[in-house]
Amino acid sequence: MSDGSSFYITTPIFYVNDVPHIGHAYTEVAADVLARWHRQSGEDAWLLTGTDEHGQKILRTATANGVTPKEWADRLVETAWKPLLKTVDIKNDDFIRTTDERHEVNAQKFLQHLFDAGHIYTGEYEGFYCVGCEEYKQPSDLIDGVGEYAGQQVCAIHSIPCELLHEKNYFFRMSTFGDQLLALYEENPNFVQPESARNEVISFVKQGLSDLSISRSSFDWGIKVPWDDSHVVYVWFDALLNYITAAGYGHDDEKFSRLWPATHVVGKDILRFHAVIWPAMLLAAGIEVPRQVFGHGWLLVGGEKMSKSKLTGIAPSQITDTFGSDAFRYYFMRAISFGQDGSFSWEDLSARYQSELANGFGNLASRVIAMIVRYCDGEIPVGGDFSEADELIRGTEKRVTDAATLAISHLAIHEAIAAIWELVDDLNGYITAQEPWALAKDPANRARLEAVLVTAVRGLGTLAVLLSPVVPQATAKLWTALGGTGLVTDQRIDRAWEWSGGPRVFPLEALFPRIEATVG
Repeated sequence: MSDGSSFYITTPIFYVNDVPHIGHAYTEVAADVLARWHRQSGEDAWLLTGTDEHGQKILRTATANGVTPKEWADRLVETAWKPLLKTVDIKNDDFIRTTDERHEVNAQKFLQHLFDAGHIYTGEYEGFYCVGCEEYKQPSDLIDGVGEYAGQQVCAIHSIPCELLHEKNYFFRMSTFGDQLLALYEENPNFVQPESARNEVISFVKQGLSDLSISRSSFDWGIKVPWDDSHVVYVWFDALLNYITAAGYGHDDEKFSRLWPATHVVGKDILRFHAVIWPAMLLAAGIEVPRQVFGHGWLLVGGEKMSKSKLTGIAPSQITDTFGSDAFRYYFMRAISFGQDGSFSWEDLSARYQSELANGFGNLASRVIAMIVRYCDGEIPVGGDFSEADELIRGTEKRVTDAATLAISHLAIHEAIAAIWELVDDLNGYITAQEPWALAKDPANRARLEAVLVTAVRGLGTLAVLLSPVVPQATAKLWTALGGTGLVTDQRIDRAWEWSGGPRVFPLEALFPRIEATVG
């Protein structure tokens, strides 16, 4: 179905120091929805996710648990991070681990290239280092501690004191790329989005860039610096390279040429790494910069960022075990403006499940299928003369398809779903106004009844296509019930209203069953 154009999208690769929470799943689902949408638009879409397994934080966590770092990483990847993808129904094309040989070997190639080109030198550095962030912190990144850390400066993200480190390391001449980065942001305003993220990055770079320490010699859990095996590569310098090593850099030129550049979806707390350090690294290597870096907001629980250390982490399975993966995907993509912070609550999740999914979309699907079974013995009518009300529904199908497609091009997933939901609401209103149950009582109204039913079933099929990237399990069931041709994922989403199906409908179980108890 590919039309030859590519859309390469990535999530961050996640630290394996702990199990995932819904903040991680939120990023995975957003990238997956975008990949599915582009795939159904005829593009060669490729979704990458994975795990970041090197660095001091992983070493300390593994040691505290009495295992080697590799044993710890293997355990977490197989029991937590890969199962997460199934839990929230992610259709990724690749899963990279920074301990994979394909990554380590080609990351070393990249580093050697920069060294040979004179972009790396030996130097000394002293500063406050947050092991949680794996980053040296500037004074502006620190805040006053509270509780047991009162009177101390702590990391603004992890709320723990930083460590004063003095190391002799290898440095990347990042300071030389400030002007090029500012020119990039100016010439391509979409490179960093949303606008608030772009403004933050520009302000940071305008303050002047320092050179970046890219090696560590105080511990040995990491990729060896190729010309000096007494040093390992700084974990972020290592991790950022996953986006190109997975795409073929250093070992598959054809694949790399086909896929690169990528769209990176990241949390705003790691925006600077992706929008400043990463493009500077690529500029130094003579490689095209990413297509876009999109920094989404945080998930907040009780007004605080989702965090295992603060006991605000919620496992995705706590939601999916009760509501299902489709409801998880729908809720977080619809309830939160993508790019902004958003608060999670069990009450809001439960309310939206009932009103929007069960009553709005699910009940609509059940009613339409049931009426065709009852009034037409399951055969989809051909329809005849269509009224203005019927044509308005047809117009809505086309209008919301175009609106959703435009929203997705800006990564505004919440706007796309809101546009699609206009068709859900219009169809429900249309059925209420046309009263097919009343029309069915008089044979003289047969033609009108059939026109109403075929209009409703056409709209329902369009919804199945448009919502398939968001709620893939429900739409697959609906597609089967509608007698849709092939798989719903094979339908062109940018021409959703053109879907085709068979002559009859089939039984449909409740797409979003009633949930008796609210969890939380």
